[in-house]
Amino acid sequence: MGELVDKIKGNANEAAGKVKQAIGREKGDERLVEEGARQEGKGKGQQFIGKVKGALGDDI
Repeated sequence: MGELVDKIKGNANEAAGKVKQAIGREKGDERLVEEGARQEGKGKGQQFIGKVKGALGDDI
């Protein structure tokens, strides 16, 4: 179960980060672009954790 939750959260964070980056670039807000990049990275990390949990059977 944890695998699916992590993957969903990861996808949501990655998508939100991409949106923030796009808005930041459009408005010229470098802070928002950086925040979006961090959130996208967090999402990718969560997805990776979900894959690891899937491979290990949620035993971690």
